[in-house]
Amino acid sequence: MKRRTLIKASVALAVATSLQAGSAWAENPVLKIGFVGVTSGPAAAWGISNQRSMEARAAWLNELGGYEIGGTTYDIEIVSFDDQKDPKRAIAGMEKMAQENIHYVVGPNVDDGAAAVRPVAEEKGIIYFPYAFPKELYTPPASNAVLGMVANYQSGPAIYEYLRDEKGVKTVAFVAANESDPLSQRDGGVEAAKELGLEVVSSNVTYQVDTTDFTPVITPVIRTQPDLLVLSGVSPAHAPQLIRSARELGFEGIISTETAQDATVLQEGAGDLANGFISVGGASTPEIASDAMKEFVQRYTDMFGEYNDESNTKVYALEYILETLKANPAAIDDVEEFKKTMDTFEAPNPFMEGDAKLRYVGTTSFGQKRQVAVPLVVNVFQDGEFETLFVAEVD
Repeated sequence: MKRRTLIKASVALAVATSLQAGSAWAENPVLKIGFVGVTSGPAAAWGISNQRSMEARAAWLNELGGYEIGGTTYDIEIVSFDDQKDPKRAIAGMEKMAQENIHYVVGPNVDDGAAAVRPVAEEKGIIYFPYAFPKELYTPPASNAVLGMVANYQSGPAIYEYLRDEKGVKTVAFVAANESDPLSQRDGGVEAAKELGLEVVSSNVTYQVDTTDFTPVITPVIRTQPDLLVLSGVSPAHAPQLIRSARELGFEGIISTETAQDATVLQEGAGDLANGFISVGGASTPEIASDAMKEFVQRYTDMFGEYNDESNTKVYALEYILETLKANPAAIDDVEEFKKTMDTFEAPNPFMEGDAKLRYVGTTSFGQKRQVAVPLVVNVFQDGEFETLFVAEVD
């Protein structure tokens, strides 16, 4: 009887606490921001980083009392949808956002999904921030998608040029999954490498996404003896497997990719064999991280028990959305107002030291400002952690 009484008392306390919290929450109107992306399967790390970054930042802002736009203070709610890296599910996710009258969505994380949701976004009046690279998403007449990171055709040339000039790389080979995203990134990488005067010794080897033994895949590539092996568009789950296979076959050259990776996954899957692996990192390094960025990392870690370096980039999308709405409150219900604001928008960058600014870029690549300005940070994996190789900017 005493145990039952204790349980009832605990439940009553929990309900009371919940009601009090709900009452406090209800003091501010809610501004919903959507996320549609992959949070399951081999590429899950990309979307999980998105979702957790948004949730950690929203919780922080709500804890501070909310976010003021046009004289009204809002509590920020993140509405998430796992598209499972399936374009059809991505469409369903975007339709769900439209049904909930959400005008601003982060994601999807891959090319197919980002392209698939474009008609829904344009018809329903949704601005979305994909982590996908097809230029047609960001060039006129398209205008609703905003690239949330640095594209492979921007990072690839920077990486290849660095390795050519600093490491003496002369020959390069490419390996890609037999899917549109990696194949597109491979083709862009091949073109960039050739423009830099590098010799492409192999570029036609592909693998299926359900591959478990990569030795037969990598063997013919290693025989070409490249200075650099590029894993085009490689998912975080496949990267350590490919690296391990290459190293166990005796490859001693440099291995790189233009996609962001997860240090924990690399360490667990390849260990020391992954040392020297080069990838695009999050848009921050210890040297440029502000106190706000350091606090974000700590809050994220406390909230989820771990941190993904890619979230140094993924934290930006929500910030850009909110700051742009703050600059033009009429955009809350009208994405055309949001678009008008993008050309001249500028706000302090809370996540970098100094006088760095949030602003939209992309004129060089897309002919219009449809990309967030985040630093291009290139990392090298060493002993379980990422170290900064170099930092650059994109126009």
